Amino acid sequence: MGEVRTVSGAAGPLAGIRVLELGQVIAGPYCAQLLGDLGADVVKLEPPRAGDVLRQWGWREGDGDSLWWKVAARNKRSVTVDLRHVRGQEIARRLADQSDIVVENFRPGTLERWGLGYDELARTNPGLIMVRISGFGQTGPYAHRAGYAAVGEAMGGLRRLIGFADRPPPRAGVSLGDSLTGIMGAVGALAALHPRGQTGRGQVIDASIYESVLSITEALVPEWRRAGIRRARTGTTLPGIAPSNIYPTADGEILIAANQDTVFRRLATLMDQDGLADDPRFRDHRSRGENMAELDATVGEWTRQAATSALLEQLAEAGVPAGRLYEPQDMVTDPHFIARESLVEVPDGDGDPVLMPRPFPRFSATPTEVRWPGPELGADTGDILRSLGLDQCEIEELRAEGVV
Repeated sequence: MGEVRTVSGAAGPLAGIRVLELGQVIAGPYCAQLLGDLGADVVKLEPPRAGDVLRQWGWREGDGDSLWWKVAARNKRSVTVDLRHVRGQEIARRLADQSDIVVENFRPGTLERWGLGYDELARTNPGLIMVRISGFGQTGPYAHRAGYAAVGEAMGGLRRLIGFADRPPPRAGVSLGDSLTGIMGAVGALAALHPRGQTGRGQVIDASIYESVLSITEALVPEWRRAGIRRARTGTTLPGIAPSNIYPTADGEILIAANQDTVFRRLATLMDQDGLADDPRFRDHRSRGENMAELDATVGEWTRQAATSALLEQLAEAGVPAGRLYEPQDMVTDPHFIARESLVEVPDGDGDPVLMPRPFPRFSATPTEVRWPGPELGADTGDILRSLGLDQCEIEELRAEGVV
């Protein structure tokens, strides 16, 4: 395996910001993960004994926490609190009083039943920003429905666009709807810090999964409304965008994206077929889109004559965007990944260091880091409760009652 370095010594642009994370699984925790990656102090509340179910998802060694958990809960402090218990709700209230941002992803109305709704928390902490993540948002006729990412991806218009037209639409191999919503929630929280700095007052960020997905569907709706265009599944291509596809090589496959006029002319020259760029079928963006199948066949005949590595070198030298379809083993040995430290090894008390993507984006003046991987369940409960003024006897009493 190639060299992978550990990032250390960074604070991050959100150093000094406290985030209280409520809820579990992916969307809300991913939002808080992003804020933690940026340097915020994230206090995650988990149910006693069981913890976040994400601890059990994906591969794990023996009875330990999953590697997914190690990534999703990095830079967070774990505190066990039963939010269904009145004393647990009081702990959450007191932590919210000390927080800048609360991230939650319960079904709408749940926090209000526990006395932890925004209006109640804002009475004692008017500067509080609350990110509320749900399937369908906090309002509307579907607000109280259960809504997982797969449903949001379907109703937001994405799932019908993925795959090939002759078979049912597949899902992406990652939790795309959840992650998009986490990103939108984090962007909303960061934006809300600005007016808070002017007025001293926070606000609610309502981030639904279906709308987060809808927001990336480009001109899907206006094209249908204005022109009656109904986008269909088109496999490895996009309608009207050519050449931009996966092409066969002598020893595998390669992705080439040469659809811009100037780039296509460079590709044609590299193929020793300069005439293609002046051919009426291919001389501009629209004509190439209309003759996509014929053009892809021509490019494919050229790519299949050479090995992937040789093609990549030629295409890079010619200024034509191209790349392999990477798997993890490609990432850890790629010299660009290594030079930019795109992957970092994080020491883990449970065993070998955990290799994971580094926090992103990059900051020139306030660099970020993975300070620690996902912690053991309740690892920080005692410290956090003591910071609220509880003594050891009170903490043990709460433990005996199953509150923490």
